[in-house]
Amino acid sequence: MNGSSTALIIADIQNDFAHPEGSLYVRGAEEIFPVVNAAIEWARSTGAIVVYTQDWHPLSTPHFKRDGGIWPVHCVRNSWGAEFHDSLLQVPGETVRKGVGGEDGYSAFSFRDPVSGKVGETRLEKLLRARGVRELMVAGLALDYCVKETALDALRKGFATTVLLDATRPVELHRGDGERAVEELRRKGARFATAREISEKRTGHAPALQG
Repeated sequence: MNGSSTALIIADIQNDFAHPEGSLYVRGAEEIFPVVNAAIEWARSTGAIVVYTQDWHPLSTPHFKRDGGIWPVHCVRNSWGAEFHDSLLQVPGETVRKGVGGEDGYSAFSFRDPVSGKVGETRLEKLLRARGVRELMVAGLALDYCVKETALDALRKGFATTVLLDATRPVELHRGDGERAVEELRRKGARFATAREISEKRTGHAPALQG
């Protein structure tokens, strides 16, 4: 894996997901901070682009349960819950915000109007193409939603995509969602590695990956 043609996508490590007091806390989220940060250090040392994604919802949206959706209120723009967790290493890179207009924004590449079903694109693909990126590594929260959907979109768009399994956790709205997400990703052609393996390889070449 060549750092200069690689992007590391860090999905939604925000207080509402990653802090025990967050409104949509992902159990075990705090366990991934050291390995996520190690992957970010690897990216910084090899010249890979780091892209942080950030849920950034309005106060009222059909995405939320109280307005007809399935989720508790979370990551409302400019709130504590929407801020990146203090334990997340932040380096110069890019931030892509999702759900800004009240859309369902699971993937870093796309969003869907929860009422009309219309799908739109974020700026991420254009950003990556402009930088000559061909390979993606994806980590963050949550495995069964934003990590999965980002990786699936990346595969559809032709990026070689690796999910860092020790650097993500599932929210599991339904028991077993995490395992099902991994199986779906495997079927669609995603590769898997660990952030620990990646961070130990400071040469810019990834270790053998599991398909």
